[in-house]
Amino acid sequence: MKAEVINPFLESARSVIEQVIQISPSVGSLGVKNIMPSCDQVWVQVGMSGHFTGMVVFGLQVKVALKIVSAMMGGFVLTEMDEMGKSAISELSNMISGNASTILSSQGYVVDITPPQIIELELANKDMIPRKALCIPLTMDGIGELDIQVMIS
Repeated sequence: MKAEVINPFLESARSVIEQVIQISPSVGSLGVKNIMPSCDQVWVQVGMSGHFTGMVVFGLQVKVALKIVSAMMGGFVLTEMDEMGKSAISELSNMISGNASTILSSQGYVVDITPPQIIELELANKDMIPRKALCIPLTMDGIGELDIQVMIS
């Protein structure tokens, strides 16, 4: 895992969240943890190739995702994670990943990212085994926590 990859994602996530939902997130402690989706969470995976290869997974509880989507939609309250909610969380992940790849490019690392993909729990349980990831949480007051999990080599 490449620790230097997480900083552009962190910088980008803070900037995008501030712009999109007008909240300045605080940064938690960097650590390594096993990741495995569960039914009360939304996971969005973005693949990376080029100078760095692997994936970044954005993980958050469903209730946090709903609050973020509601804020993105100008306060329209979502009560379930429907297709519109999934699309909005995917777009937030895409914005963060796109900005992070631009930051990496300015540092001399050429990378390509894949479109964000929501990890469905049913498929995840069949196809995923717990993996270790470099993880850093972002806490948003009144909303909750977004984990940025980097599995890059």
